[in-house]
Amino acid sequence: MKTDVVILAAGQGSRMKSALPKVMHRLAGKPMLQHVIDSAQGLAPEGLHVVIGHGGEQVEQAMEGQTLNFVWQHEQLGTGHAVAQAMPQIGADSVVLVLYGDVPLTRADTLEQLTRIAAHGDLGLLTVTLDDPTGYGRIIRNAVGDVVAIVEHKDATEQEKLVREVNTGILALPAAALHDWLPRLSADNAQGEYYLTDVIAMAAEEGMRVRAIQPEAEQEVQGVNNRLQLAQLERWYQRQHADLLMAAGATLADPARIDVRGELSVGQDVLIDINTIFEGEVLLGEGVEIGANCIIRNARIGAGTRVDANSIIDGAVVAENAQIGPFARLRPGTEMAAGSKVGNFVETKKAVIGKGSKINHLSYIGDAEIGAEVNVGAGTITCNYDGVNKSLTRIGDGAFIGSNSSLVAPVEIGAGATVGAGSTITKTVADDQLAVARGKQVNLDNWARPQKKGS
Repeated sequence: MKTDVVILAAGQGSRMKSALPKVMHRLAGKPMLQHVIDSAQGLAPEGLHVVIGHGGEQVEQAMEGQTLNFVWQHEQLGTGHAVAQAMPQIGADSVVLVLYGDVPLTRADTLEQLTRIAAHGDLGLLTVTLDDPTGYGRIIRNAVGDVVAIVEHKDATEQEKLVREVNTGILALPAAALHDWLPRLSADNAQGEYYLTDVIAMAAEEGMRVRAIQPEAEQEVQGVNNRLQLAQLERWYQRQHADLLMAAGATLADPARIDVRGELSVGQDVLIDINTIFEGEVLLGEGVEIGANCIIRNARIGAGTRVDANSIIDGAVVAENAQIGPFARLRPGTEMAAGSKVGNFVETKKAVIGKGSKINHLSYIGDAEIGAEVNVGAGTITCNYDGVNKSLTRIGDGAFIGSNSSLVAPVEIGAGATVGAGSTITKTVADDQLAVARGKQVNLDNWARPQKKGS
């Protein structure tokens, strides 16, 4: 059976105290709404409908490029009213799964269970049992244990408030039933809203079985209404990732001080120190060591490589047994071959660094191709930008670049060539040549230093 997913994302989120729509606040590096969309996409739905309202233009812009059907809820009249806005675009032969843009961590496996229930003609309901159910709609069951209604906290009797099993709002049911029931919802309640939860009682009245399942962890269905709840959910999410990394063979100096904001894959015997951030897709080979306070984004790092503290690696590919840092910055397009080294306070950009080559400290290497076993001295700069265009610097195998040199691109330095310290190179240096380009030194005898003028 086809599945249509409806994600409710129209709420204002006033308790976030933010100009940003609530569902756009980030968890683990991406908007909460994107987490929900990603889980829903795992079901390969026929349609994915996002109901928007407050800040809807921002939501549409942020989600641009994805196959989504945005539906506007111009009046905030409750969850039942929100789902009704999407129903004209959903066929009666589909299953409808209702999700929430501020409940970001529900697993795709959990959602799949609900859609299977609905595919058999029943209503699948996701519930959770809480120690403190205050504020949540209570699950009401009959004498044989079937779910027959959900009573919102504001409408519940004192006896009903003792129930600890609560509604998460996430449910799946045949679209034909929703087409029938939504127009019959009433706003005769404490909030004056059309509750989607009222369809539970309608299902029970019309003989549709309501089958409730519960998630593996309470946090799967935890909604975010303020920044404190967002932070709590972030730490839970990160701890789950930390546990998975350790199970995969990584040692974490402190599992509470690592942030994964994307996909991180690790080989055996990886060591990750404290306060590390991984963004996008990152692959760490076997035996990689990551020092404290590093940021690694969209990078592949080969086996045995060591990244020392306070380094930033962004969009780089690093081969095995390389050394990076401390305080190094590898920008997009950097490629380091096996055994190469980029040391402290070195920045690279679109630089191919050959096997065994070293850029030890205090240098900028951009738009460059560096051969094998090259030594680049401290303070070397590739002058790659003329204010309009970027140009390439080529350095051949075994070349030696003296400290404090400026290589003005486009320029080529041959294999085995040497550049004297303090040189500004603007022309080709052939293989095995020595190039020295510096001002003539003048020494003056009997030089009198300037003196301060009297006050």
